[in-house]
Amino acid sequence: MSVRRLAEVQPEGFAFSAENLAWAREQIAKYPQGRQQSAVIPLLWRAQKQSGGWLPEPAIRHVGDLLGMAYIRVLEVATFYTMFNLEPVGRHYVQLCGTTPCWLRGADDLKTVCRKVIGPEKTVSADGALSWIEVECLGACVNAPMAQINEDFYEDLTPARLETILEKMRRDVEVPPGSQTGRQTSAPEGGPITLKGEPPYTDAPARSAAHDDKPLPEPIGKLASRTVDPGREPAGRAAAVETAAEGVRPAGLATAREGGADDLKKISGVGPKIEGILHSLGIFHFDQIAQWAPENVDWVDAHLRFKGRIGREDWIEQARTLAGQKNGKPEA
Repeated sequence: MSVRRLAEVQPEGFAFSAENLAWAREQIAKYPQGRQQSAVIPLLWRAQKQSGGWLPEPAIRHVGDLLGMAYIRVLEVATFYTMFNLEPVGRHYVQLCGTTPCWLRGADDLKTVCRKVIGPEKTVSADGALSWIEVECLGACVNAPMAQINEDFYEDLTPARLETILEKMRRDVEVPPGSQTGRQTSAPEGGPITLKGEPPYTDAPARSAAHDDKPLPEPIGKLASRTVDPGREPAGRAAAVETAAEGVRPAGLATAREGGADDLKKISGVGPKIEGILHSLGIFHFDQIAQWAPENVDWVDAHLRFKGRIGREDWIEQARTLAGQKNGKPEA
């Protein structure tokens, strides 16, 4: 980024108007104690608006005083963000996009118009009405070429259209923003070519008569992947899941035994989420996992949606070791 310096000619002082000062204090109050300096950007933006579109050095110091910031820290923010103008601008500040999409669509010709109507880049016209600068992409490439003037986008520009807009703004005549060809948002030139008719199915009763509104059956794969709590699911639904899942359901418990559930997270590969799923399946203790047969592993795999993980991480052997440690038995 190029070096950005303060303007050589500065006003003698700056202070927020009563209205803006009240607004600034509201912004500062939004931040927790000790973090009020986070309001520096909105305060600088408000100071720039009050100053007619640019940020004088006394305004930077004023914001620093309000926030208890060193002036150099506020200056660092103001010089880093290019949305802060460090020199005076016209009442109508033109930011002309010169990035590739706009350049391909004629941005160079628009620069010529700006030089003709306003003058050199980064200078204010003699009447104070206009100034301009070339900027990087403003994100309206589909309607290129375009420019931002103050806070509005003006799109689908040609040299003649831009010149007309600038001459009107010089006289402070309002010009509607947006596409200057009447384009609907980002539709193709010439207007939309699809979805031009009435929206389908606007008549709800007619749709009900013409279509089967019964819900589609849930895919078997999705059904099988759900966790099941037999105590909370209807018996028929639990049976359907068991049928869809591979293998045989291991013996489960309605609740943990006296003394509470084992910490299944001690098994490498079991985190809080998987532990919760195991609990929902009635698995609370190491010795339950230690007794799983291959068909039980297949069933649990289908519910965890981690096919093969139990075998890869050797949960059963880990559970046997942990169960033995819990019961005071030496490791095998």
